Amino acid sequence: MARLVITMETMHAVGPRNLPPVPRAAGERILTAPVASPPAAGSVPPLDGGQQFVARLRSAAPAFAEAAGAESAVVREVVPPARHRRSRCRVVFRYADGTEVDLTFLGERRRPGADAEEGLDTEIGRWLSDGQLREPEWLVPDAEAPDGTAVDVTAWLATG
Repeated sequence: MARLVITMETMHAVGPRNLPPVPRAAGERILTAPVASPPAAGSVPPLDGGQQFVARLRSAAPAFAEAAGAESAVVREVVPPARHRRSRCRVVFRYADGTEVDLTFLGERRRPGADAEEGLDTEIGRWLSDGQLREPEWLVPDAEAPDGTAVDVTAWLATG
């Protein structure tokens, strides 16, 4: 009689796992070591380049609204650049008459040795204040954009 022997291999992540806290039931006591205290005020860990890029674009929303002549703007999505993908920023504008305009902007990929976060917020602001022209040369198909197109600000800058 033949016998089938199967060996199952598993992989285990090396190092401590970083999981969110689990809520405890009321009255449940925790029988583990005390949790380390949070970092002292003023000792916030520094942001990496991608986080700085996202923070700068999100904080530029009021300037985007002003440049577009809108009452308000919300930066809905920001993707920092990388070697394999372009930076992108999706902004929704609300105008005085209640209309909303949802625009997606594409920036550059990260060039080796170049500052990854330079200028997309400035380039978007310039495009908005220069009349928001939508020429075929700098509109590109984008499946993730609400209207299916995105403004390629790098192509727009190359034509001007």
